[in-house]
Amino acid sequence: MMMKGNVKLMQGNEACVEGALAAGMTFYAGYPITPSTEIAEGSSQKLPRVGGKFIQMEDEIAGMAAIIGASLTGAKVMTATSGPGFSLKQENIGYAAIAEIPCVIVNVQRSGPSTGLPTSPSQGDVMQARWGTHGDHPVIALSPSSVSETYYLTIRCFNLAEKYRTPVILLLDEVVGHMREKIEIPKSSEIEIYNRLIPVPGDENYLPYRVMEGDLVPRMSAFGDGFRDHVTGLVHDESGFPSNSTEVAQHLITRLMRKVEDNLDDIIDYEEYQTEDAEVIVLSYGGSARSAKSAVKKARKQGLKVGLFRPISIWPFPEKQVKELAKKVNGIIVAEMNYGQLVLEVERVVKSSSEVYHIGKINGEVITPDEIFDKIKEVI
Repeated sequence: MMMKGNVKLMQGNEACVEGALAAGMTFYAGYPITPSTEIAEGSSQKLPRVGGKFIQMEDEIAGMAAIIGASLTGAKVMTATSGPGFSLKQENIGYAAIAEIPCVIVNVQRSGPSTGLPTSPSQGDVMQARWGTHGDHPVIALSPSSVSETYYLTIRCFNLAEKYRTPVILLLDEVVGHMREKIEIPKSSEIEIYNRLIPVPGDENYLPYRVMEGDLVPRMSAFGDGFRDHVTGLVHDESGFPSNSTEVAQHLITRLMRKVEDNLDDIIDYEEYQTEDAEVIVLSYGGSARSAKSAVKKARKQGLKVGLFRPISIWPFPEKQVKELAKKVNGIIVAEMNYGQLVLEVERVVKSSSEVYHIGKINGEVITPDEIFDKIKEVI
């Protein structure tokens, strides 16, 4: 919900920095890379003003390692990158997942593979956000479609990272990262902030990975607070020390997965537009969803019963909601700036309930409303 506050004209990347500061970010480490560089620049300018720290690392791997270390000291942390840098961060993202270290990773997507088209938009990292690192672990990734939403979703990324002790990805794209729009910055008192749960001072029974009865997320001490902590990327027991026990491994990985899977109602977010009587749904996200909504409005003016479903949480995917929609419509068109990524998830969920169509673009240009509208006419 938009709240009354200071009205500003702001770039998406700038809104990301403002949202991070509002959420309590006190440490940023990273390496400049188009089209995310403004996030590093803004953080370098504004963090020192609030007593925070900014450090430019020698590469993206080190940037990810630095925010992991800072988070362990109690800081709220963020790094930002684009496709090639996101690839380099993957091993340490997996480390943060198994060691349960809260952190926010912003990926302002650009055209690839490799260095591709560095200044052009893409949504080619959707599957990498889910499956980029190895092994089974939870993933939370949110995708904004406007400058204002970038601000609020950045705050939400921090809240989710702290609440569930897990890395959270803000999956921007160049369109949203570099566009400028009006945004209302609310007062700090109007912003909901979640801080990680810490152990009770003097708790002699504290173990870094012990969960309270009925809970799935352990309390987290900060290095230097007087508790004994051991952090490793290996499978570990409640003390944090490595274990080769198959029972310990089963319990740990299952708990990591369940702390997200059991809280889908709290994590999953989406937007529906004109879906009540729709015969065809356009499913789109991020910058592409702006064109999709325009195409749906044009279709409605011509009497075509078309609606929009926009996943805001890409991962976990809003499976239940898409499955229900698929039972009511004749077709779902997935519009995205790639060769076909989220469409694979839609096909998996929908199965035989509805026909699934795809419109993608991989040449560094935005999908236009007219291109999506032409696809709607072809399907309907």
